[in-house]
Amino acid sequence: MSDHNPGLRPWRDIARRQSRQIMVGNVPVGGGAPITVQTMTNTPTHDVKATIDQIRRCEEVGVDIIRVSCPDEESTGALKQIVRAARVPIVADIHFHYKRALEAADAGAACLRINPGNIGSEARVKEVVDAAKANGCSIRIGVNAGSLEKDLLEKYGEPCPEALVESALDHIKLLQDQDFHEYKVAVKASDVFLAVAAYMQLAEAVDCPLHLGITEAGGLIGGTVKSAIGIGNLLWAGIGDTIRVSLSAEPEEEVRVGYEILKSLGIRTRGVKVISCPSCARQGFDVIRTVQALEQRLQHIHTPLSLSVLGCVVNGPGEARETDIGLTGGGAGKHMVYLSGLTDHTVQDEGMIDHIVGLVEAKAAEIEAAKLEAESTDAGRAEAAE
Repeated sequence: MSDHNPGLRPWRDIARRQSRQIMVGNVPVGGGAPITVQTMTNTPTHDVKATIDQIRRCEEVGVDIIRVSCPDEESTGALKQIVRAARVPIVADIHFHYKRALEAADAGAACLRINPGNIGSEARVKEVVDAAKANGCSIRIGVNAGSLEKDLLEKYGEPCPEALVESALDHIKLLQDQDFHEYKVAVKASDVFLAVAAYMQLAEAVDCPLHLGITEAGGLIGGTVKSAIGIGNLLWAGIGDTIRVSLSAEPEEEVRVGYEILKSLGIRTRGVKVISCPSCARQGFDVIRTVQALEQRLQHIHTPLSLSVLGCVVNGPGEARETDIGLTGGGAGKHMVYLSGLTDHTVQDEGMIDHIVGLVEAKAAEIEAAKLEAESTDAGRAEAAE
């Protein structure tokens, strides 16, 4: 069922900041394009098989753009194979050696993550920009509170929003001086307050797309909470064009969390949105284990739809009215199933999870078939109009 209808519920509308649009390979970023989800591999880049395998796992959960570190020639040497195998654009992460950027651009990287102020002379900056132009690469400037320039730390005394923004503007100027404008910018910090304040200031100062992230956020639980607060706060304010959730967890988990943040704000949906209760003594079935099993079993569903799983009739029927499929616990191991908000049939404990999975799969197939039919009808009308 509809998650959000702009205008119908104005208290859910998000007025998105307008930015220029750039391309990262074939993926548009900014300028009203869908907010993209990124992650970064953690395998040695020169281990082509391991890196591609990890990229595949991220692709399966919906990653839009993926970054790989290129610290040495061996890594950039492997990049051509990785780019060829990947189904999504590859960003080459470069820190200090400008030659790695030149090699990565020639190897087919869609974007270079590099701070032009870190690579030396104006001539070197020009070389990198020329390579980016020649190969159709965009550039991502990545300012981080943990690696601010020494002069800015001396000027401000500590990492602060003004220092992060000044650093970003300095790097931007170096690209603009070379007449290069295909860039996006991040001003990350592990401190949520610092990161959010810096992004808000930067959003007022520039018109380029912004890459959001709370850097070094922590493990899966703590890092998810910090990222949801920081990234979610900014997205709710309309700021941000692409996101990366930085967790001490596998990259595919970062992608899942990124989508959950977007899903929670009604910005972008992928797969099943599960609404479930924390459970209590009233539950008619084991809600916690049921939800765990359903989330695992439904990972293959990419079609956006909603499922409510509540243990009793206190809130179950009300939530079920708002979801595509609902399950509410009843007595004597007999539970009510709702379809499109209406009571439909009951299900017993035995086989309940298999039954719900089947209903979700059928609903996803129905939605996809309707979408194909609508696209076919629209194409037919367009052809007739010609």
